[in-house]
Amino acid sequence: MPDRPLSAMVLAAGEGTRMRSTRPKPLHLLCGKAMLLYVLDALSDCDVKRAVVVVGHGAERVTKKLEEDGPGLLLDFVEQHVQRGTGDAVSVGLTAYPDDELDDDADVIVLPGDTPLLRPETIAQLVSAHRAADAACTLLTARVPDPTGYGRIVRSRDGRVHRVVEHGDATDDERAIDEICTSIYCFRRGVLAPALRRLSPENAQGEYYLTDVVAVLRDAGYRVAAVPVDDPMEGEGINDRVQLAAAEA
Repeated sequence: MPDRPLSAMVLAAGEGTRMRSTRPKPLHLLCGKAMLLYVLDALSDCDVKRAVVVVGHGAERVTKKLEEDGPGLLLDFVEQHVQRGTGDAVSVGLTAYPDDELDDDADVIVLPGDTPLLRPETIAQLVSAHRAADAACTLLTARVPDPTGYGRIVRSRDGRVHRVVEHGDATDDERAIDEICTSIYCFRRGVLAPALRRLSPENAQGEYYLTDVVAVLRDAGYRVAAVPVDDPMEGEGINDRVQLAAAEA
């Protein structure tokens, strides 16, 4: 299958209250470098030419930092003024694309800005598997000893991804699942916006979950694939100073 155009969307609007700092979460330093810059460097190393960065808390500081120190990527910034969930953040991010680009077969990598350990090789593997499967959505998953707080991968009897259920909405049986969604995806861009419009905030957090797009696409007959990451640390978000210190170790 010929390569399709590839862009990325980085979600960097979160407040990061667990960091207990006035510094915007994406700008916390890992070995002297802002976390978000590691993510953008990994994308650049995968030949991604353009990235949309969804900013929110500390938007001006984040934007200024990336404009000064960002890698050789074309960056577009879009602000999510009210944090209503990751699904809403992606909807906001899509406004950076011209209307005539939203119904094509291009691919878009969607990932959080707090995954500085993610390697470019893993991103490339995700995109390659996505295209080989001709999938509408491909998730990067991981198996972890303690999945508390993460969305769980619910598979059907044939082993295919059925849906992703967030921790707060999961049953006891679902919480026992150790395969998690890393919140790193590759989507066929033309199906993403229609799927986002079908999301509902009727859940434990009252937010629009991007994870719900998986079930929306599957129910609509689209193919959903999954790629397991070898090292779960690559997909783990850094949410507090303990995790930040562990990432530096």
